[in-house]
Amino acid sequence: MTTEDDSRPVRRRVTLTGISSRAWEHPADKGALSALRELRGFDDVVKTFFGMWNERGFRLMFLAGAIRVDHRQYPRVYQRFTEAAAALDVPDLPELYVTQDPRINGQAIGLDRPFIALTTGAVEKLDDDELRALLGHELGHVRSGHAVYKTIMTILTSWAANLSWLPVGAIALRGIIAAMLEWWRKAELSADRAGLLAGQDPAASLRLLMKLAGGGDLSQIDTAAFLEQAAEYEGGGDLRDSIHKIGLTAWNSHPVPVARAAELRKWIDSGEYGRILGGDYPRRDDDGDASVSEDVKAAAKAYRDDFTNSQDPLVTLVRRFGGGAADLAGSAAGKAYNWASDAARRGRGDNGGEGTPDA
Repeated sequence: MTTEDDSRPVRRRVTLTGISSRAWEHPADKGALSALRELRGFDDVVKTFFGMWNERGFRLMFLAGAIRVDHRQYPRVYQRFTEAAAALDVPDLPELYVTQDPRINGQAIGLDRPFIALTTGAVEKLDDDELRALLGHELGHVRSGHAVYKTIMTILTSWAANLSWLPVGAIALRGIIAAMLEWWRKAELSADRAGLLAGQDPAASLRLLMKLAGGGDLSQIDTAAFLEQAAEYEGGGDLRDSIHKIGLTAWNSHPVPVARAAELRKWIDSGEYGRILGGDYPRRDDDGDASVSEDVKAAAKAYRDDFTNSQDPLVTLVRRFGGGAADLAGSAAGKAYNWASDAARRGRGDNGGEGTPDA
């Protein structure tokens, strides 16, 4: 077990009173969530449709085979949990479990009552600051509503495996899963930002990602060198490397650790992190005034900016010979918004009005 050095000064963390999850959500994640929230009652329909999946039974699995964290069990973890929740102004703590697994990992699970599970590897290999960042990451998933959609994705993935013998069904499900995986990779970037805001220690958040990549011993690892790896991964190599990178990420739910570190560093350097700590952030009370169309436009812009600024050899080639390719993401995002809006209007039986996003 690793703890904070008592000789170090206590880090003062800002309480982000009333902060909305919109403050840390990546534009592509926010756009997808807004489109889903535009469908009034969507969550209820999903929960009913997947009623055959017994959430209570799944929770009982953790209750029976893991340790539920509170002030008596894993008190160190519980203290870091309450600190992360206080920084993000989360009044009601979800249940937290520690499960036996040597790998560093955490997850937010569930539809009606999402809960969080950490591995023993995370508890044993992370110091207090890194642990706080990981717990803030998972709280970010819960506050954004990611746990609901991640659970759906998990179920769909299982269905795709079971229907692999049926070509048409498998192809349709795989298309849905591929789209959800792309969204989920952006949701992970959002949660990384939430973890940073919970711990308010950029070095600790980067160390967490380094430990996810290379284990628990950082005595022979250098942050600057790790970020150099990220730069090489993003823009190095040739077209063969670009194709391999597509294979590495297309069916993964998480971006690779070096890419996550680079994205978090970019977010800090953009000034957004500092502005939030300074009190300039959206509040939960104002979520009802959020514009779905603006969120989707921001998502499209994020994809265009990534395309324009990417140093990847394949993207560079496409950019050189296909001037209109940068508009593909914007077109796709626009279609997603139109689909969500049309479906919402059909559900309401009217021709206008904009749904209210969840808090």
